[in-house]
Amino acid sequence: MSEIVLQQASVGDPAVRALIDLHLRDMHALSPAESVHARGADALDDPAVELWGAWDGAVLAGIGALAALDDARGELKSMRVADEYRGRGVGRRILRHLVERAARRGMTSLWLETGSAPAFAPARGLYVSEGFAFCDPFAPYVPDPHSVFLTRQV
Repeated sequence: MSEIVLQQASVGDPAVRALIDLHLRDMHALSPAESVHARGADALDDPAVELWGAWDGAVLAGIGALAALDDARGELKSMRVADEYRGRGVGRRILRHLVERAARRGMTSLWLETGSAPAFAPARGLYVSEGFAFCDPFAPYVPDPHSVFLTRQV
């Protein structure tokens, strides 16, 4: 693996769209439809969302998005590492970049929703290791046995 480079990504990029689509398929395979809160490409193509890609040369290693909830709060969305890059620090690199972006934008807190199933344990572990703490659902979410919610100060 060469050095991972983070760049703003476009849903118009076929590699980005393919990873978003894979992420959505996997989320629907792991959770009931009403508990899938991952955003598709159209929802990520929004001025309130910064979509970032982690590139290993010409290969897309992962994606992550920062969505503004309001001026002070951001939500992490669509964090996904390509299967062949899992366990290699790419997710942590994307997460740290999104935290830095939130700070630069003047946000004071970050929030996220992820799954409660065992398959989501690595993601939950990553978030906790980077200072996120479990919390109650935040708007627009409601309690859901298939979801957990985390937050941290920026």
